Amino acid sequence: MTSADVVQVARSHAPVVVDGGGRRRVEASWHAAQRVVLRRPVYGRTTGVGANRSETVDTDDRPGHGLRLLRSHAGGLGKLLPEEYVRAMLVVRLNQLLAGGAGLRPAVVDVLADALNAGSFPAVHEFGAIGTGDLTALAETGLTLLGERFWLGTGAPPEPITLDSGDALALISSNALTIGMAAIAWREAHQLLSAAHVVTALSFLAVDGSHEALAEPVHVGRPHPGQVRAAAELRRLLGEPINPAARIQDTFGYRCFPQVHGPALDATADLGRVLEVEINAAAENPLIRAEDDTAYHHGAFHSAYLGQALDRVRLALLHTGTLSAARLASLVEPRFTGLRPFLADGATGSSGVMILEYSANSALAEMRSLTETPSLGNAVVSRGLEEHSSFAFQSARQSLGSLNAFRLVLACELVAALRALRMRGLAPNPDTPLRTAYELAAARLNPIMADRQLSPDVEAAAALVDEFTDL
Repeated sequence: MTSADVVQVARSHAPVVVDGGGRRRVEASWHAAQRVVLRRPVYGRTTGVGANRSETVDTDDRPGHGLRLLRSHAGGLGKLLPEEYVRAMLVVRLNQLLAGGAGLRPAVVDVLADALNAGSFPAVHEFGAIGTGDLTALAETGLTLLGERFWLGTGAPPEPITLDSGDALALISSNALTIGMAAIAWREAHQLLSAAHVVTALSFLAVDGSHEALAEPVHVGRPHPGQVRAAAELRRLLGEPINPAARIQDTFGYRCFPQVHGPALDATADLGRVLEVEINAAAENPLIRAEDDTAYHHGAFHSAYLGQALDRVRLALLHTGTLSAARLASLVEPRFTGLRPFLADGATGSSGVMILEYSANSALAEMRSLTETPSLGNAVVSRGLEEHSSFAFQSARQSLGSLNAFRLVLACELVAALRALRMRGLAPNPDTPLRTAYELAAARLNPIMADRQLSPDVEAAAALVDEFTDL
């Protein structure tokens, strides 16, 4: 599966089908698990977990041990997570299980697929993960599968199932919730960074920006992939200059856009590569391999790769947002547009879009606060045995919040750019993709220039930016 597939299931309720090859891997791994526990100790199946790993579970108590494990680990706190996050978790965990490393009974994959297709999802609390397995969320899910907790959603919930003695740890040994939320964040970042090209190009046109800064030779000479792509996108969107450049050099919001935006494109691409591995991973501890009929104890549940990839995206996103606010500042400045201060119209002293700078910088401040890196902290748990945490779950939460704020920053710039173009009587070249974006914006955003409340304009622009992705 890809991140885009995860989002389709999470948001659009795309149906899922259990692949035959995947089912055979699950069955083979389950049978292997039954054999391995007869020959050697297996963590979480014949032993306790965490610092209790040295305690042996009595053979006749193993079914009760699995149930106690789920009940004891279902300690999530805070609010219930929204449906799309939980559905993303379910489909990621289903896909991981089909890789065949968990050693749990095949009925689990069936009930997960049934729940997704029926529109049912477990009640999962927001707090409990520190980047070494989404233990509380998946334990709550396990108890829901057993019928001990309630289902949410509009569909008929699946019938309760029973779990084998080793199924409990096999189910919860995953970062599926974090990965699912990160996949949604990746999709949001991909869409908004694409929209940023369009919004920047509209501002570029509104101030007669110099195309020299976008010229191919400039970027061939310093060929960072994201930088090259950002400059090429602006050239594609803008086409040939409509007016001569107004300045020999523009401010950084225009002149340095490829160099600042490029790292965000690269960071998002890298996040996508990390997610492709994680979504399809057999990373359960222990890993049950039917091929050699054994169990491997390991640390592949640690999500440092994912947490650090998310942290990088948020940092790069902040810098792209800062340039958007800088371009907004230029759009309200007569030296750049030749128009009245704040793109005002009507009576003397009108404020025009003055307030958008305040609103955009308020949203930008939220982005800045969310750039704090969770992995700078650490948690030592389970009596000192587990002494490092990635806090990838916190990184995923912060990334989703930062993207929401970034959308509003771009929306403020879009409102101002369209207003400046209208007031100057400018429109993009008819044969360019930017013309399509301009016409979409012109159809949605209020053309009245007199002072009025601008919140509806920004809200409309925020809804519009997602449509700029495929221009």
